[in-house]
Amino acid sequence: MTTVLGRPTAALLPEEWVPLAAAHAGRADALTAVWRAARAAGRKHAIEDFLFTYYPTRVAHLRRWHPGAGVALALPDGGGVLDPEDRTAWRWHRVSRPDGAVTLDLDAFLADRGDTVRYVRELLSATASRPGTFGCFGLHEWAMVYRDREAGRDQRHPLPLRLGHEGTDAVVEANPVRCSHFDAFRFFTPEATSRNQLQPTRAAQVGMEQPGCLHANMDLYKWCLKLGPAVPGDLLLDAFELARDIRWTDMAASPYDVSEYGVAAIRIETPDGKAEYVRRQRDFARRSGALRQRLLQACDAVLGTP
Repeated sequence: MTTVLGRPTAALLPEEWVPLAAAHAGRADALTAVWRAARAAGRKHAIEDFLFTYYPTRVAHLRRWHPGAGVALALPDGGGVLDPEDRTAWRWHRVSRPDGAVTLDLDAFLADRGDTVRYVRELLSATASRPGTFGCFGLHEWAMVYRDREAGRDQRHPLPLRLGHEGTDAVVEANPVRCSHFDAFRFFTPEATSRNQLQPTRAAQVGMEQPGCLHANMDLYKWCLKLGPAVPGDLLLDAFELARDIRWTDMAASPYDVSEYGVAAIRIETPDGKAEYVRRQRDFARRSGALRQRLLQACDAVLGTP
């Protein structure tokens, strides 16, 4: 199959794409198994709940495979015998080819989501153009609980603080805070905001995001969700897996005691802990760089950019 400027020129046959859709659903189930088990038992999961609350989605959406823009799917004979979902009824999809294949209606999608696609592309391109910085040591999570007890506020997670309140505050006061990500900075306590060497805003997000930031890299998953059916299924799950892996590191390096989840703390208050954090941060930056480029390609396929 070939495509021209994101427009389909051939269709995948059912025997080609139905197994891909089934494998995608199986992979989604495996990636969400921990969270689903906690939910089925009626338990909160202080680490993975974030992936379904801050990034609001459902497992059913993760299980749904899309081929991406510019790929048409020939439907199985007899309708949904092989594929139980009626793709012809999905939003922004159409059946207009002589062979009855279903595809993403790019004109309709751009009419509704064009501004989003263009913004995501601008943000991703700007982020990719910058070098990563690796000296924040995950202090954003510490800044979110800084002096909470003094102010009588409830902390963000119902977990004990590994160093206690005074020890947590002391770590924030002893280390420079350098958070460049607005959606982390906006959760800082009022007492912590002035300690940040940067003052990110929503308006400045395109100009500030950098590829060493754990939250900017987790957000690749958010941008995949925003672009919905324009994102190929494997890219969506790769971004989810990266976000899940980063989230576990984010909480391991946080002030919370997450030992009940079998996680060893990354003690960023120590030189060894800082070195371990930077090592992981660089690995995530490498992984995110490849995904960022693939997501840029998905944007270009929608926009018709060569």
